[in-house]
Amino acid sequence: METKTRTLEGIHHITAVTADARANLDFYTRVLSLRLVKKSVNQDDPTAYHLFYSDERGSPGADLTFFEYPGAGGGHAGAGMVHRIVWRVRSADALDFWEERLRRERIAPTREGRVLSFADPEGLGLALAVTETTDEPLAAAHPEIPPDVALLGFDGVRAYAVDPEASRAFLERGLAFLSRGRIIYEARGSQRGSFYTYDQADREGVPGAGTVHHVAWASPTEDHEAWRQRVLESGGGPTPVIDRYYFRSIYFREPSGVLFEIATVGPGFTTDEPLEHLGERLALPPKFEPLRDRLENVLTPLPNPRERWVRR
Repeated sequence: METKTRTLEGIHHITAVTADARANLDFYTRVLSLRLVKKSVNQDDPTAYHLFYSDERGSPGADLTFFEYPGAGGGHAGAGMVHRIVWRVRSADALDFWEERLRRERIAPTREGRVLSFADPEGLGLALAVTETTDEPLAAAHPEIPPDVALLGFDGVRAYAVDPEASRAFLERGLAFLSRGRIIYEARGSQRGSFYTYDQADREGVPGAGTVHHVAWASPTEDHEAWRQRVLESGGGPTPVIDRYYFRSIYFREPSGVLFEIATVGPGFTTDEPLEHLGERLALPPKFEPLRDRLENVLTPLPNPRERWVRR
């Protein structure tokens, strides 16, 4: 009975795929103003980068990550895949600012009411939404971005499904998502919440550059094992708990096919780097440290984006 009162603390992180780490780094740190908080490796394939962009502290709820596979073909989202990542902003003035900034980068956003939608250079669907929330704002510092227009963490994700109704029982009873409409759900904890919304689509997706690999939901560390058991009891097929060093994880697919992760909120990215120097060097969990020389020769050299800042 106790597990029924547990709730997930919204989105922990979202992981996507890029074919070009340098261009990816430039877009997300320079154009979108996120902070590179961890330059590490895919722990299932350490010859591939795992780059983490977030707010100033590397907080769960603002963490967009990418696996780099150089030369990977472009993909497109279809049924069973997340097709749009949505950040929060404070106001319509913020949308004005970002619309102008994106157009200067030759990106053509579309605006509908309180939402500005666009795609990154590899076609990954993104959006900014004016939202009213009591959640803590999760912003990164950037010399070109006034604080009142900064991105403030994730509002949610939109996914494609053939039959969204097929996931309702699992989301509501299994994961304690709150129904906010026929196709809209919210994972709302004591600290944060995030939306999970469906759009109907029959076409198959093609994984590749410019697509989302998985979306991770945040769990207090002490609840993590209970969440794995709850997923099992709800008909899911979770992996064993996997220690990712910066957090612990389980993975499973929800009934519409989207790959979910439940990740713990700690220990966090300052486990092996001080806050002021996050993302400046290749960070390897201890089990991969013996591979450092080999990996540094294989991975694409990347600059520290903050070394190039010119403060006004």
